[in-house]
Amino acid sequence: MDFLKELEMKGVKVPQQVSALLKEAPKVTWFNTTDELIDASTNGARNDSFEVKYKLPGKGEYVEAIVHKVSNGISANYTEPYMRRRDPDTMAIADDKPTDKPRFKDVYGYDFSKLRQETFDWLKSQNLGVFLYYAGNYPVGVGGIAIVPDNAGFFALGLAFLQKILDINDLPDDFTLDSAIYVAPPFRHTHFNGKQKVIHNRLDGFHEVYSYNLYPGPSAKKGLYAVLLDKGEHEGWVTTHCSTVQAVNPYDNSTNFMHEGASGGGKSEMLQMIPREANGQVLIGENIHTGERRLINIPLFCTYKPVTDDMALCHPSYQKGNGKLTVADAENAWFIRVDGVHAYGDDPFLEKITMNPPVPVLFLNIDTRPNGTAMIWNHIEDAPGKKCPNPRVILPRNIIPEVMARPVTIDVRSFGVRTPPSSLQEPSYGILGMFHILPPALAWLWRLVSPRGYANPSISGGGNMESEGVGSYWPFATGKKVTHANLLLEQIINSPRVRYTLTPNQHIGVWKVGFKPQLIMREYLTRRGNSKLRPDQYQPARCPLLGYELNFLTLEGNKIPSRFLKVYKQSEVGEEGYDKGGELLYQFFKKELQQYLQPELLPLGRQIIEACLNGASVDEYNNLLPMEYKYAFFKKEKKDE
Repeated sequence: MDFLKELEMKGVKVPQQVSALLKEAPKVTWFNTTDELIDASTNGARNDSFEVKYKLPGKGEYVEAIVHKVSNGISANYTEPYMRRRDPDTMAIADDKPTDKPRFKDVYGYDFSKLRQETFDWLKSQNLGVFLYYAGNYPVGVGGIAIVPDNAGFFALGLAFLQKILDINDLPDDFTLDSAIYVAPPFRHTHFNGKQKVIHNRLDGFHEVYSYNLYPGPSAKKGLYAVLLDKGEHEGWVTTHCSTVQAVNPYDNSTNFMHEGASGGGKSEMLQMIPREANGQVLIGENIHTGERRLINIPLFCTYKPVTDDMALCHPSYQKGNGKLTVADAENAWFIRVDGVHAYGDDPFLEKITMNPPVPVLFLNIDTRPNGTAMIWNHIEDAPGKKCPNPRVILPRNIIPEVMARPVTIDVRSFGVRTPPSSLQEPSYGILGMFHILPPALAWLWRLVSPRGYANPSISGGGNMESEGVGSYWPFATGKKVTHANLLLEQIINSPRVRYTLTPNQHIGVWKVGFKPQLIMREYLTRRGNSKLRPDQYQPARCPLLGYELNFLTLEGNKIPSRFLKVYKQSEVGEEGYDKGGELLYQFFKKELQQYLQPELLPLGRQIIEACLNGASVDEYNNLLPMEYKYAFFKKEKKDE
């Protein structure tokens, strides 16, 4: 079949540069299904192992990855530890449209048109694999075409899972090619000193993504996330960086949670059950100084229906005008990190679905043997005795039990922060309690500064306290920060019935807690349903950036100790250690917020930021963007008449 002619007959306009490339390549294989790409991953169904390698000028052949066919899918391992995590500094912009990102010409000293032609010339010399995809959630999203060297079938498979491969024989009537992803792995070595680079070229009506590496994170996943963000930036909506879950309490009442945050902020974990100890108890945390462990008993957990794992479309067509935010999944598959699974039994749900999936799945950074079984606790080693911190599996969302296909309306938006240990001797920003209630203005500020946080397993490099930028999706956006800041503020203003919370993970003061705070918050708020907190249950936090702190918290008869709610109650921290940590947090906010004070910023946004820079109280944030009385999260005390 002449696929270009077939597209033309279906009324799909193919850009000239794409059709010329495909006509000149020595061989083009069109794919319509992931089953075809599974066979292509090992260069044919007959092979159980395959090396993905390329000839480099002056260096000979270089092996990028080794691919195994396993009983439960395809397993790919990169030969370099560097390639097993997303480099946060991958993006450059090739065009002249508005952006706050580095422009290719400014970084590399020449116009991208030269490299673009070199890329096309290289692809024209290769046997290619090609397929159509839809990024988003049809009909909201972006259609596109993937052009990949045919020996990189495992990368194409990951892309086809994540962005939904389309059968050319069954295209929607209104399908259009709005984007393309071109994959040229050798250029990582020949042009970019071995680094992961993804170049965006925003042509009028067509968004080109050039992936010069084979790790799906910055290209197949986040690269096409950038395309969705660019579309929303022009149309006035956002694709948020979040997981979403519907929690149903033991009394059959449901609460919908949307959990945002930088990489490692607990998005995937928000979809998981609370792990129990061998005796059935739940470990809240362990004191890293004394070894003391605090456990509680929860006889019955809420049940959970996952909605999104990492990206949510907040399209205007979904909104109901009810004062809440309605979202739908922006992905066709989930790129799940399994670094927390160290042995059989750590995560029965993921173990079951990955060991016996109804369809083959793709594993990355998992130590496997040809024709064996990929087990998600067998993480590849970066060095002898040092496990890779970023093992992954790509799961098609349609095989996930209880997954919700329809858009859902959000009740609670939480924001997760990876926090280090904090004590008087070694103060840090790890002063967040179990969870905090945020006024809407503060919720917006946290989304502007988006701390990447402590010991991030998903990306390479970085220190303890860095910003992932506006919305926590800024590393993937191509446009202007202030535009996204305005979109997020308008979204919050238009959702007065949504409640906002802030949760730490990893540590509360000197207590190691993992992801328990957000999971306990989810259990507690789901049990409360629409009930408001009593006025004596909360008070302004000692550090106003944390909104309201809880005075007490009881879950299924278990009183959570105050040291988990107010970190200054911990003897190892005290008020002095807490205040030092609060000052570090203020310094971070002040450094990150200055950049948003641009002429284009909404007047209310400027007021909120200036209030923060002037050390505003929690009440002042509430005055700037009040919680409407009828939608208030807290009960208001009646004043004496």
